[in-house]
Order: sequence, then C-alpha cells, then structure tokens
Amino acid sequence: MNNKLVLPLTLAALAVLFIIQNVTVVEIKFLFWSLQMSRSLFMILLLAIGMAIGWFLHAHFQHKKENG
Repeated sequence: MNNKLVLPLTLAALAVLFIIQNVTVVEIKFLFWSLQMSRSLFMILLLAIGMAIGWFLHAHFQHKKENG
C-alpha cells in the first residue's frame, strides 16, 4: 500500500471511531439559549471555532508585526 495513503486512512478511521463512541446527545446551555446535539459534533464544532480564533489571532499579530 502507498505510504502516502496510510496516514489519511488511519486518521479517517480514528475520526470514525471518535464519532461512533461519542454519539450521546448532550444539552448545551449558554445564557438564554439551550441546544441539544451529539457530543462528537459539539467537540468538532469547538475545535473548528478554536482553529478559526487561532488563525485570526495569528493573522492579526503577523500583520501588526509587518506594519510595525
């Protein structure tokens, strides 16, 4: 098997296992809102939000560094 294919397939298998093991529905309460979703979807959403915040902060500080 191609070595470049092993890592993506392994990561995909781990992601599928993560989703299968975390299908429990949890309730998220924030201020006046209440939302129910699967635990795995909630964790993936938090990861995406964290990555977006990190990307924006990196771009902000990079721009600030270049412009003095």
